[in-house]
Amino acid sequence: MKPFLTVFLMFMSAAALAAVNINTASQQELETLKGVGPAKARAIIQYREQRGPFATAQDLRRVPGFGEKTVRKLEADLIVSGPTVVESRR
Repeated sequence: MKPFLTVFLMFMSAAALAAVNINTASQQELETLKGVGPAKARAIIQYREQRGPFATAQDLRRVPGFGEKTVRKLEADLIVSGPTVVESRR
């Protein structure tokens, strides 16, 4: 049981290191998300500057270039409050 618990805790701490706040993240932080390059990162920033903060990660679907499938892939790494904590995945 102990080895399982150790692996589980390591997995959970690694998952916690990938939390990008789409309301406050810089372009560079947004680009750490898999599939988000400079153009998509700029689109997120432009959208939130023009329309205000995102209430949920699903709101990202309103940004040009982000469909349901893309948002579903990113959702686990997105937050809308709290600090951004990124781990390079590229």
